Amino acid sequence: MNYITKVKTLSLCCLLFLIGNLTAQERSNHGNKFEQLGSMLPAHNQYRGVDGAPGPDYWQQRCDYKIKCQLNTEEQRLDGEEKLTYYNQSPNTLTYLWLQLDENEHAADSDKFKFNTSSITPNMGERQLRSLEAASEQEKHGHKIEKVTDQNGKGLKYTINKTMMRVELPEPLKPGGQFSFNIKWHYYLIDRIEGASWGRGGYEYFEKDDNYLFTIVQWFPRMCVYSDFEGWQNKQFTGRGEFALNFGNYEVEMTLPDDYVVCSTGECQNYTETLSPTQAQRWQQAQSATSPIEIVTLDEAKKMEQAPRSKTLKTWKFKAENVRDFAWGASRKFIWDAMAVKNSNGEKIMAMSYYPKESYPIYNKYSTKATAHTLEVYSRLSIPYPYPVAISVEARNGMEYPMICFNPGRAEEDGSYTERAKNSAISVIIHEVGHNYFPMIINSDERQWAWFDEGLNTFVQFIAEQEFDNNYKSGSGPPHQITWYMGMPKDKLEPIMTNSENIVNYYANAYQKPATALNILRETIMGRELFDYAFKEYCKRWAFKHPTPADFFRTMEDASGVDLDWFWRGWFYSIDAVDISLDSINWYKVDLKSNPEKKDVARERKQRKPFEHLTKLRNREAGIQFNVEQDPELVDFYTNYKPWETEDSIVKMERTLYGETWTKKEKKEKFGDKNYYELFFSNKGGLVMPVIIEWTFEDGSKEVERVPVEIWRHDENEFSKVFVKNKEVKGIVIDPFRETGDIDLKNNNWPVKEMPSRFKVYKKHKETKQLNPMQKAEKVNKP
Repeated sequence: MNYITKVKTLSLCCLLFLIGNLTAQERSNHGNKFEQLGSMLPAHNQYRGVDGAPGPDYWQQRCDYKIKCQLNTEEQRLDGEEKLTYYNQSPNTLTYLWLQLDENEHAADSDKFKFNTSSITPNMGERQLRSLEAASEQEKHGHKIEKVTDQNGKGLKYTINKTMMRVELPEPLKPGGQFSFNIKWHYYLIDRIEGASWGRGGYEYFEKDDNYLFTIVQWFPRMCVYSDFEGWQNKQFTGRGEFALNFGNYEVEMTLPDDYVVCSTGECQNYTETLSPTQAQRWQQAQSATSPIEIVTLDEAKKMEQAPRSKTLKTWKFKAENVRDFAWGASRKFIWDAMAVKNSNGEKIMAMSYYPKESYPIYNKYSTKATAHTLEVYSRLSIPYPYPVAISVEARNGMEYPMICFNPGRAEEDGSYTERAKNSAISVIIHEVGHNYFPMIINSDERQWAWFDEGLNTFVQFIAEQEFDNNYKSGSGPPHQITWYMGMPKDKLEPIMTNSENIVNYYANAYQKPATALNILRETIMGRELFDYAFKEYCKRWAFKHPTPADFFRTMEDASGVDLDWFWRGWFYSIDAVDISLDSINWYKVDLKSNPEKKDVARERKQRKPFEHLTKLRNREAGIQFNVEQDPELVDFYTNYKPWETEDSIVKMERTLYGETWTKKEKKEKFGDKNYYELFFSNKGGLVMPVIIEWTFEDGSKEVERVPVEIWRHDENEFSKVFVKNKEVKGIVIDPFRETGDIDLKNNNWPVKEMPSRFKVYKKHKETKQLNPMQKAEKVNKP
């Protein structure tokens, strides 16, 4: 940085001229960072309003399911038969239906085994090597469709295209109509922990006690979304881009050995048949418990996992209303605890956890309490939790479904665990339980926009973590934690709006960056009151509907009265970074010497009428001709004329420059203590942001000043601004609280601070005497 090395004194008229002409730089050419998004957003219509709310003709499809299935725990095979009732609530006539066969992700012909690059590293694990030929191990996996029939048992023609299946309708399904049909199917579950093909669902095998833990997810043929903004969402499922789903009602029956405990989306309809009398009594006690009660205890779970496997079958029955999906889990190893919580409407919710003994030290203490805490925070920031249960299942991985989620959280064999393991478990529980809102209730298309549920959810997760423990070390949310990613070379980055399947650094791009952006929007740009109101309005508008990013962007602006197009453009549509540099500083004080005599000023002043320039200019604008050669002064004035200045301001300037003067005493009284600091900034990262300045004065006091982002609106690359202070400044820091995500702190300080290398270790140097900043600058940058 090049800093001015000494105080400049100048006459008052020059100082006023300096300040008044700062707007000269506003004529610089600029880009489009402050232009409206315009055509970057889809046009509003009768289905989706210009304000971001559902339009008067908004519609969405619905599908209800009745499913009966049987889990063969010895062969790890699931057989099922389902009845689907599809409601065409669109204005269009349909001739076929598209369904998702997500288990075909694991079939031998799945694209996921073919379209990813691979390489050999010096150290390869067994699973890595198996993954190179994973397709050869998948011959028996994937959905096996046995038959598709109408409600009368007549066969329907269908076509399977990998993870999608098209069913031909026997006759067109008109708007307002409904169609019921049946599908019979089976598939073999994968080993989701040790298998060659990674997956969200499947089984985990516990070799020591010869038991299984099953997570049954994406398990039944289910309808694709047909929407107003993209028609059929039939993009193939290959493992990353998650789900786009319809709301509906479910009745599900699961049959499996009677020594298994089942957890599921929805409410169980037959606990009296599936629980022992003692367990049923505990369940009733939990209905009013304010702390978790074990329905299935640790001792019971230990005994069950050691007992001979039962050959007797038992059927569990569950119902769920207005959900977009259905998942369940089962194990002989499950401990189950539950407690009752109330949402903001006073409605009872059962917060519950299921976990094997390996997770008991962490989950028994934290899981259900973290679940209840999550519901409280998310309900406050969005809408009251609408479902009757919320379940956290320890299954060594993380994934979310309506009312149930699967999370990691194992302790060491001796029962001990680290602080890191505990926090990791709590973070994932909060995150996955939070997914009940994004996307289970506010139902976005995950296959298209990963950030739209992961980013929003990670943002609210950060707030929930900080309220869980104000010293909680959150992994995402604080702006400084995303600088490593945003500072990467441009060819390693992609915008947040990138399609889920195409993102290179998935976690940073879909989770961390959007969460950070929303945190900055709440804390720095909008303020909590405006942000929280607008965010809650978005959640209310789009609960149990299918929002798009445009609906979110428009609602946030509509409900807050804040123009945020510059923010969406920079953070969500570009790969720019925040790097605002304080390049140099000028320090001015008013020259207290006496002014020249009035007669000297008058002698130098041109004899003319005070408003002669304005009169000539207005004549020109009115079309009155004049001779340029005869009146060159007018041409000069017209060139420098600023139409935004009023006549009063010009009068004031003319009087200052030509007529009025100050005595030495007057200047000392009015300006003697004032310091004028002219700061020069440049935008090295490309992303425009507010400029936050911390001033440290010679007396040790501090002041934080915030310059709105609009300072960049006329020149997106650089600007200068004069700040008037009554005390001399000792130091300046830009973004002192690290709240904007600035990727380079080395250019944020004056005097310049030496910043240590990221990978080098330094011993703390002996502190030197603090110099006056001007003296220090003189020593460092002496010309």
